[in-house]
Amino acid sequence: MKHLLKKVSAFTEQLERVLIISGIIAMMVNSTANAIGRYAFNKSIFFSEELNQFLIVGVTFIGFAYAVRKGRNIRMTALYDALGYKARKLLTTIIALFSALLLFYLAYLSVFYVAELKSINRLSPALQFPVYYIYAIIPIGFAMAGLQYAMSFAMNLLHPEIYVSLDVTEEEETDSMGAL
Repeated sequence: MKHLLKKVSAFTEQLERVLIISGIIAMMVNSTANAIGRYAFNKSIFFSEELNQFLIVGVTFIGFAYAVRKGRNIRMTALYDALGYKARKLLTTIIALFSALLLFYLAYLSVFYVAELKSINRLSPALQFPVYYIYAIIPIGFAMAGLQYAMSFAMNLLHPEIYVSLDVTEEEETDSMGAL
């Protein structure tokens, strides 16, 4: 089971990296070109702000899935740290399950939102581009983050260590946080 999860994880991690890096580079190029155009030629790129908004949506939702993968999502551990090993393991497993279910549900709902945007043929103001293409990243991001939590849940069921994500155990996370 772990081998299959590792293959799925490796593929989705590469996809997440490419999308995040591409989105950030595109924002940088777009912003720089717009600034140069505005200050050097007195002419802004009319769609620059809109394009950056679209890129921020993509980077945010795919970045969320990537943060979950790396165990870098926000965790409130005041009470958690006071618990014994078995209670922490149980709590982590339950949190992973409910987080996965919630994110899959949000992905499901966001599919309807994207479908509604398509049905009303909503276009972006500057580019006149169908916005449902851009917002389709929302259910994908939620589903990818849900998949990460589902894999964390499976790892916690199948192994004695406490898995924060597929590749990060609680001990590894603590060690890496100390190095920061």
